[in-house]
Amino acid sequence: MSVKEIPTKPFDGQKPGTSGLRKRVKIFQQEHYTENFVQAIFDAIPLSGSTLVIGGDGRFYSPEVVQIILKIASANDVSKVIIGKDGILSTPAASNVIRKYKANGGILLTASHNPGGPNADFGIKYNVDNGGPAPESITEKIFARTKTISSYKVREALPVDLSKLGDTTYGPLKVSIIDSVKDYVELLETIFDFGLIKSFLTSHKSDFKVLFDGLHGVTGPYARAILLDTLSLPESSVQNCVPSPDFGGGHPDPNLTYAHSLVEVVERDKIPFGAASDGDGDRNMIYGAGAFVTPSDSVAIIADWAEVIPYFKKGGVKGLARSMPTSAAIDLVAKAKGLEYFEVPTGWKFFGNLMDAGRLSICGEESFGTGSDHIREKDGLWAVVAWLNIIAAANEQDKSGKLWGIREILNKHYAKYGRSFFSRYDYEEVPSEGAQKLVDHVNELFKSFHGKVYTSSATGTSFKVANAYNFDYTDPIDKSVSENQGQVVTFSDGSRVVWRLSGTGSQGATVRMYVERYVAPNAGEKELARDTGEGLQALIDVALEISNLKQFLGREQPTVIT
Repeated sequence: MSVKEIPTKPFDGQKPGTSGLRKRVKIFQQEHYTENFVQAIFDAIPLSGSTLVIGGDGRFYSPEVVQIILKIASANDVSKVIIGKDGILSTPAASNVIRKYKANGGILLTASHNPGGPNADFGIKYNVDNGGPAPESITEKIFARTKTISSYKVREALPVDLSKLGDTTYGPLKVSIIDSVKDYVELLETIFDFGLIKSFLTSHKSDFKVLFDGLHGVTGPYARAILLDTLSLPESSVQNCVPSPDFGGGHPDPNLTYAHSLVEVVERDKIPFGAASDGDGDRNMIYGAGAFVTPSDSVAIIADWAEVIPYFKKGGVKGLARSMPTSAAIDLVAKAKGLEYFEVPTGWKFFGNLMDAGRLSICGEESFGTGSDHIREKDGLWAVVAWLNIIAAANEQDKSGKLWGIREILNKHYAKYGRSFFSRYDYEEVPSEGAQKLVDHVNELFKSFHGKVYTSSATGTSFKVANAYNFDYTDPIDKSVSENQGQVVTFSDGSRVVWRLSGTGSQGATVRMYVERYVAPNAGEKELARDTGEGLQALIDVALEISNLKQFLGREQPTVIT
């Protein structure tokens, strides 16, 4: 079992995006491709003698890559690896394992919400010792190494049986196969009032049913352990909860387009509380019959009700934050409660420094990511249980006998804080050249943009440009600077439009357009309850006109509307 050094050559384009390196499976299956990137991690980060966590969402090609990592980790003098059974760990669970067992980092095999299968996507990302995604300072070192790599090291041994719990070795490398679910469930039991939730659900078996849809992703076993085993809900409370390498042939992204399997059943059976998570378990959608919660509203509501969650009741709320494209709903909560709040670029790693400095407790992204400082990744099931905790508490507080559900929580929030009408248009796998032309076009407009008036052809509503800028971020903790994180246009009425190129796709470019319009609480119940599409139509028309988006991207309609 001596170490072998295998000659290789660099591959173009091994640059990690906001959540690691994502490409088609067939690209990762090229000879030396995966090995190059894994070796680049070990070359860029001093990991000799370290303990690493390995796991992922179970997508196609994961078992093979776990064995590749073992070969390279052993050859690079890693001391120990902790692997989820069958190579599976949800992204939140992996973050928890890194923190709980004080590992030096982790290699996660996931492409998150992207499709899986032999003709779909695969991904590798590195998480650091706080359990969060590697910051840009590290991913840039990894990328730089991929451009100069000339060899990688391997140690050949018999493959490790990933289905067998317990300790073994791979050459001198210690290997520990752990239960993928146990540590995570134990963590949530320290955060939420499971007794209160169970009491509420038990007493409302007939009029408050729950349905969780795992979308054939990694969260199925975790959801079963929490909802069925801990909260004693019936088997009918979960669906699509058996993880599949190709996610059942679907797209494991919890939004109104791809989570139609949840939406259809919730509406058909009038289920008060529905929820879904994505491929690797870090995203969530909250959806009850006739009541969809936008991610921007969801994180604001969790922040507003934080005192009913034991974790925050005990430790307090240190601060709040959102990604820049996310609506400002959480800002209003922070101001009302006198809390510090932050606006950061898209990418969960930007929240990590604030959490580690003790300045952030609850945060979220409009892309269905919500979480807190209990780990350093967004956490889909955490958000689902947070909502159940809030609903149980609301019903305990109201002694009138009225049943509080998602709609009642939303209406109360809008009456107190107003409503940010918000929508995101995703244009996936568009030509990269067209996407860049759109960016260049908007940047050119910025030079003489202020004061211009645009009028919606559909409604006749006019919008006057108040400000236009590229969003740059200086981290208040380490003072690192992230530039050009999105193009922002604000209007005199407080409305806002953002365009941003996404780093989560595996092919071509993904362009996201975000539109937001705030309506104050004094506008009245009727105005606050308007349909989102109706409330935003004029602003969407103007955003498309300003950007010439359809012309540059060659698309009449977005791939997904959220």
